[in-house]
Amino acid sequence: MHIGNVGDFNAQFADGSPDVRRAGGHYSCLAAFYSPEPRILVLPGQAHDFWTRELSRVLEWPDVEVYDEVAADDGGVARGLLSRTALLDRIRRSGLPVITWGRTPESERLLTRSGARDGTEGGPGEVSGAGPDGLGRALRVTRRYESKATAHRLFRTLAPAHPGIVVPAQERVASRRRAARALAARAAAGAAAVVKTEYGVGGSGTLVVTPRQVAEAGGARSLVGHLPRGPLLIEDYVEGDGSGSGPCRNLTFDAVVDGEGAVHPVGVGVMDIEGTGYQGVTVGPGVVPDAPAEVAERFASAVGRALAAEGYQGWYDVDFVMDGSGRLAPVEINVRLTGPAAAFVIQARLAGIQGGRPLVRTLDRLPLGARLPAAALADHLGEVSRRCRSLGVTLLPTVVTAVFEPDPYVGVALAARTPGALDAAEAVVRSANDALGRMFTDLGVSSGPRPGSRPGPRPGRRAGAGSRRTPRPRRRRS
Repeated sequence: MHIGNVGDFNAQFADGSPDVRRAGGHYSCLAAFYSPEPRILVLPGQAHDFWTRELSRVLEWPDVEVYDEVAADDGGVARGLLSRTALLDRIRRSGLPVITWGRTPESERLLTRSGARDGTEGGPGEVSGAGPDGLGRALRVTRRYESKATAHRLFRTLAPAHPGIVVPAQERVASRRRAARALAARAAAGAAAVVKTEYGVGGSGTLVVTPRQVAEAGGARSLVGHLPRGPLLIEDYVEGDGSGSGPCRNLTFDAVVDGEGAVHPVGVGVMDIEGTGYQGVTVGPGVVPDAPAEVAERFASAVGRALAAEGYQGWYDVDFVMDGSGRLAPVEINVRLTGPAAAFVIQARLAGIQGGRPLVRTLDRLPLGARLPAAALADHLGEVSRRCRSLGVTLLPTVVTAVFEPDPYVGVALAARTPGALDAAEAVVRSANDALGRMFTDLGVSSGPRPGSRPGPRPGRRAGAGSRRTPRPRRRRS
């Protein structure tokens, strides 16, 4: 049973921001890929029929019950579930393991006591094994190591035992004013730096500051002005190989801590980073050379053992940056499921169906070029999928709910046997999306509402239909 609580997880580190929940709501589409064979899928937004039908066909899923538009008015899935007693009872009595994107206080109270994780009966309330703060051990570990400052301290503790790992220096500054002074001093010395908020996901709250940027901005203060008030972290910038990013500049290693505290490596991937923002990942045989892959696995496994020793169970990853000499600098721990987790799960499912281990590339935020109702989006992705199949590439739609954002986008996963086929298919998808935008431009039709206008109901959906309605299960066969 997969519960798409990405927005809930992110919001606990961002003061419950509605914008954070909304963005996480789109990313909750990845809940479809928490495990290779979901039986019940709970989503905060509307799940298009074509999307789950296509996933079931390609991934050969048996019947999947889909409960969509479960989020409460604030976007929270846990609050939405709490107000839907029939659905919550269905979850508790299903007997199925429950997987969430990440632990939150609400998910722990709703699900742990009910038998979703520990097999006990009863209603929501006190979490079994909770401390004086009411939180379970695993959630406390999650909150502790999602902190980039705490993760950095663990990295420094472990690094001496791991050749090939280098940990950049980090300092904590109490305000944006002090951050600006520190950055100005670094710029004067010709050094770049990375500014981070203590918590952030997908590259949010992270800024790379170079001496040139400081000069062009007329000072460092204007560069950090948009970052949240309060303490900031400043790290030494890890220089690459001089060719820009390099093929293995941004690596991630994913693993799982089981109920007995053992660490099970899943794999290493090359992340696609635009600026500081995560865009997707490529995983599979030969994607990362053996030497850095082995360094990443040894170090990330040691991180997992440290998390397990404190009581964590579940998926996690460690992200790295490669320096110019090939050493890996760990930059953060994600104590939850991740974007790369979706790629690994898709790879595992397709390997079971097709044999072998395919290469999988996820592209989570591809500009769409125009806003499309569900039927038109299905036609567009169907045509792109057929073109990819002609290249020997399988296309799966992954993020399909962001088509009415101010800048509409879509996510896809591509699976192939060769890197060249992946590259060709990615070019096909990007070209098709660009052509869609040009078509509307050539017709003189706006792809979105006029600036300042109030958007009306989404096409194909009645006015007034919202997240407060009773969610409906829909059974689909592959």
